[in-house]
Amino acid sequence: MGTAWHAFNLRTSFYSIYLIVSATCIGSFWNSSGKEKMTFVSLTRLRIRSFRFVPLFAVHTWRSLRQVRSARGFQTGAIVADRSWTFWTMTAWDSEESMRQFMVSGSHKTAMPHLVEWCDEASVAHWTQPEAPVPSWEEADRRMREGGRSSKVRNPSPQHATLTYRAPRTIASGNITRS
Repeated sequence: MGTAWHAFNLRTSFYSIYLIVSATCIGSFWNSSGKEKMTFVSLTRLRIRSFRFVPLFAVHTWRSLRQVRSARGFQTGAIVADRSWTFWTMTAWDSEESMRQFMVSGSHKTAMPHLVEWCDEASVAHWTQPEAPVPSWEEADRRMREGGRSSKVRNPSPQHATLTYRAPRTIASGNITRS
């Protein structure tokens, strides 16, 4: 009886651990309605066409970063200062509506009209994914090339419409966190 009892206890202990781990993992990916939680990811790539626009771009970027950190629905993000005055941002949101509300308000809304003049390359990509941190920059680059679209700029480079740019150099990158 001792061996059978220990086997029973061991089996129930493993089963209990399995249930706890399953509930923890599944609970983080499913909401109360039983549907999988999805994160909306927004990716932008902007190349400033002349150094003379960089100082004002930096001011607007700082203000927009300050705004996003407290935006409703913002989860996390990342930013890269790439070569040739190229800048990438990737943000994760509770929903597309939350991202769009941020986009058309405050400091970000003030900055957007300038990009038409300041940039010679601008592109965006959006997708949903199971709730998780933002993907790697290599994955973001792949998604931009496969599913991104160019944005309107007044002085487009030859690579603008086709999204044929060099892969991002992610040496100067950082995370964007909630404040």
